[in-house]
Amino acid sequence: MTTINPDRLSPALRTEALEQLLTERGLVDPAVMNKFISTYENDVGPLNGAKVVAKAWTDPEYRARLLAEGTAAIKELGFAGPQGEHIVVLENTGTLHHVVTCTLCSCYPWPVLGLPPGWYKDPAYRARIVREPRTVLAEMGLTLTDDIEVKVWDSSSEVRYLVLPLRPAGTEDASEEELVGHVTRDMMVGVAR
Repeated sequence: MTTINPDRLSPALRTEALEQLLTERGLVDPAVMNKFISTYENDVGPLNGAKVVAKAWTDPEYRARLLAEGTAAIKELGFAGPQGEHIVVLENTGTLHHVVTCTLCSCYPWPVLGLPPGWYKDPAYRARIVREPRTVLAEMGLTLTDDIEVKVWDSSSEVRYLVLPLRPAGTEDASEEELVGHVTRDMMVGVAR
């Protein structure tokens, strides 16, 4: 009998094998799992976060509530659930740029950003963004001038972060609905501006 070293298998293959084993033993219902994945990929996703950001850009009172108590303000718009029990919102300014990581695993505010992208879970990103944030941001296409302070925030199982990006120039007359299209997941993680 040949023994397979699980460390040599790709994460996707290991995940598939684990799912198959759990299904065979009746511990996981594939239909429930598929619905959960579909919900976070298609219904939750970054669109929820974009709606939160657009509301904050157009409603100063909502923005103040969002920065004071992120979780409660986000819930006002109907977004809550697993991985969103405690969300802190960090506001970017002309002189301060926030970027989020999770150095331990991949803690991420699912209700407003959906499932984390592959690069967010990558150990290289998680380690390097803390040590050399400007270099990593530049590699991802965001070069910040030296007069902009960069703060890196480490999400955990207790707290997750959402970046409130700067409102794009030239959108002063745009409606909340129009602004939603200007917001990307990467902006809300802090790897884009």
